[in-house]
Amino acid sequence: MTDLTAAAQSMLQSILAMGLLTLAMFIWMYATRLPAFTRAKLDPQEAMHPGTYHDRIPSEVRRVADNYNHLFEAPTIFYAVTLAIVLLGLADPLHVMCAWAFVVLRVLHSIVQATANKVVVRFSLFALSWVAMGIMIVRAALASF
Repeated sequence: MTDLTAAAQSMLQSILAMGLLTLAMFIWMYATRLPAFTRAKLDPQEAMHPGTYHDRIPSEVRRVADNYNHLFEAPTIFYAVTLAIVLLGLADPLHVMCAWAFVVLRVLHSIVQATANKVVVRFSLFALSWVAMGIMIVRAALASF
């Protein structure tokens, strides 16, 4: 990489790590969903409206898909904030720590949601990931405005 600090490179790597998590959940989702559709004798056309077939699909299949969808919510803000921090030249050790904390917490959130799905644990991980991202947002905003 050219002219990027180690902190900036690490922050960009955290974005790639989130991409890998999303890819892993995509693969897991279809590895469980397609066989579940077959077992439930669902015509793929019946899935044109999300949620209309959920009563015919086991919870362990639905929760993987739910997690995959969740990876397009808060993490999209993470991507934008992380890129803004790097582009504004604000990447520093605390931003790096927060970025990687966000990634680790989201990995744990995905594992919990896709397996045991203990809501209190899942919510705690979700809230902590937002603390990490909130620190990034506030620090970057204070340094930028």
